[in-house]
Amino acid sequence: MASDLVLYSYWRSSASFRVRIALNLKGLRYETRAVHLVRDGGEQHGTGYAALNPQELVPTLIDGNRVLTQSMAILEYLDETHPQPPLLPADAAGRARVRELSQVTGCDIHPIGNLRVLQRLGSQFDADDEQKAIWMRHWVATGFHALEAMLASSKDTGHFCHGDTPTMADVCLVPQVYNARRWKVPLGDYPTILRIDALCDSHDAFRDATPDRQPDAPSHA
Repeated sequence: MASDLVLYSYWRSSASFRVRIALNLKGLRYETRAVHLVRDGGEQHGTGYAALNPQELVPTLIDGNRVLTQSMAILEYLDETHPQPPLLPADAAGRARVRELSQVTGCDIHPIGNLRVLQRLGSQFDADDEQKAIWMRHWVATGFHALEAMLASSKDTGHFCHGDTPTMADVCLVPQVYNARRWKVPLGDYPTILRIDALCDSHDAFRDATPDRQPDAPSHA
C-alpha cells in the first residue's frame, strides 16, 4: 500500500469527500492535511497553499513529487495507478455511463453550490442564509430529478449506480446526498438515489470518509 500520499482536505468539502472515498476503496493509506475554508478568511487563500494549488480549492493530492488537483481528475488518476478495485467499468459504454452519472453531481450540481459561489451571492447580491439555502435546494433538486430518472430507467443500474460494485458514480453521488440533507432538500422523490446511498453507507470505505469522521471536523478539532 502507498504510504506517501498526502491529501489536503476540508472535512465538509464534497470534492475532498469523493477523494477520501476513492482512497478508502483502493485501500490506500494517506495523510490528511486540513485546509480550513472559512477560518481567517479561508486558509486556501494563503500564499503557501495558493502556491500548491493556484485555484485555491480543495482537494489537492500529493503523490511523491506529483501535485494533483481537481477531484474528478484525481479519481481517474487513482484508478489508473491503482486499478483494483476499479472505479470505472472495463467496457467503453460502461465507462461513458459512469462518467456521465458522475458529472451530473461533480460538474452540474456541485459547482454552482460551492462555498465561493454562496459567498459571492452574499457579497454581490446581499443574499442572506435563507436565500442561499433556497438556491441550494433548487439546484440540488433539479440535478437529482434528472439523476433519479437516469438511474431508475436504466438496466445498467444495479445495487449501485452501475452494476453491483461501487464505481466513480457512487463516489460522486454520496457526498451530494450528504449536502442535500445538510441543506434540507426533500428527498422523497428520489428512491433510487436513497437506496444506493443507504447501501454505500453500509460500506466502511464510504462511512469512514464521511465529514463527521474526519480529524478536522469540529467534534475532533
